Amino acid sequence: MLGTQEESMKWFGVLGLVALSECLVTIPLTRIKSMRENLREKDKLKDYLEKHPYNLAYKFVESVDPDTGVYYESMRNYLDLAYVGTIRIGTPPQEFKVIFDTGSSDLWVPSIYCSSPACANHNVFNPLLSTTFRVSGRPIHLQYGSGTMSGFLAYDTIRFEGLVDESQAFGLSLREPGKFMEYAVFDGILGLAYPSLSLQGTIPIFDNLWKQGLIAQELFAFYLSKKEEEGSVVMFGDVDHSYYRGDLNWVPVSKPFYWQLSMDSISVNGAVIACSGGCEAIIDTGTSLLIGPPSVVLNIQKIINAKRSYSGEFMIDCSTINTLPDIVFAINGVNYPVPASAYIREGQEGTCYSNFDEGRGGLFVSDSWILGDVFLRLYFTVFNRGNDTIGLAPAV
Repeated sequence: MLGTQEESMKWFGVLGLVALSECLVTIPLTRIKSMRENLREKDKLKDYLEKHPYNLAYKFVESVDPDTGVYYESMRNYLDLAYVGTIRIGTPPQEFKVIFDTGSSDLWVPSIYCSSPACANHNVFNPLLSTTFRVSGRPIHLQYGSGTMSGFLAYDTIRFEGLVDESQAFGLSLREPGKFMEYAVFDGILGLAYPSLSLQGTIPIFDNLWKQGLIAQELFAFYLSKKEEEGSVVMFGDVDHSYYRGDLNWVPVSKPFYWQLSMDSISVNGAVIACSGGCEAIIDTGTSLLIGPPSVVLNIQKIINAKRSYSGEFMIDCSTINTLPDIVFAINGVNYPVPASAYIREGQEGTCYSNFDEGRGGLFVSDSWILGDVFLRLYFTVFNRGNDTIGLAPAV
């Protein structure tokens, strides 16, 4: 009888592992060369930055032209995006490299009808080859810091790592801003922010996954590898605890629009240098750097002895990486140190750059911040839509 009980317990254990593996869907992400690096190598970065200063252009109100029925969605400058994952659209599937972006909510990829030179460098979707494709006939215009992506709304089946999302709304480009996509290694964007940011009348991918019962829990999480090209992942429906140390610290979402939270302060060596009395921050996989108000960021650049170069970037002596202090972001009573090895990035030929940058536009009128991949590489992050919280823990 005892043996039977033991066998039963073993089977329960096996079934539990099977159930966990079915709950957790993990999508590998690959670290790629960013547009900033591509432009710098081609000596075109200075010209680009002068024409298109870093404007996040976050969307606060979606505007509609009632005469044409055209929906305008403000989007931002993706100069520093560095992690891509693979999705497949249509039946049979057509493959695309996309940025899994927590700072926007829509999915779009280039179409075969795109006439811009930028589209020639990317995978393009051919609706004629998909038996599950449906067109809506609705035009869309996505506004970027460097131009407008014009296209139309459509519906089709989206597949990634075993998940099959049917009748998903997505955008197909007809025209793309030249400099924006010409130097991009990715094909399109897959947004994971709240539905309030999505095109009016559409359901974002994550909401559809939950609505169709394809994921066990209403959450997703990111692990961004510190060094290797491979090893980064986004996971849906559950959390793999092997990617972080200790316990997750849960922080309430302060505004369910972006993945926004309230931050206590920013300090160096125990002295508050920014966000005194509290401020807001957005956790954003669609931004590589640490972005803050211009005057505050300039002060931080002085503290870390970063000097503005002719291209407009801030450069740092590489030898100071081991001597510069941590910059500590305090969130919900917990300190999250960012060491110099994280806020300094090494470029080619022994040059080093600051990973702090100035934000411009409406978001930065007040003391607000964007914590991008620099922060996310240090801290495993869970985005919980079920109870509107963000979980943070040191990444392994």
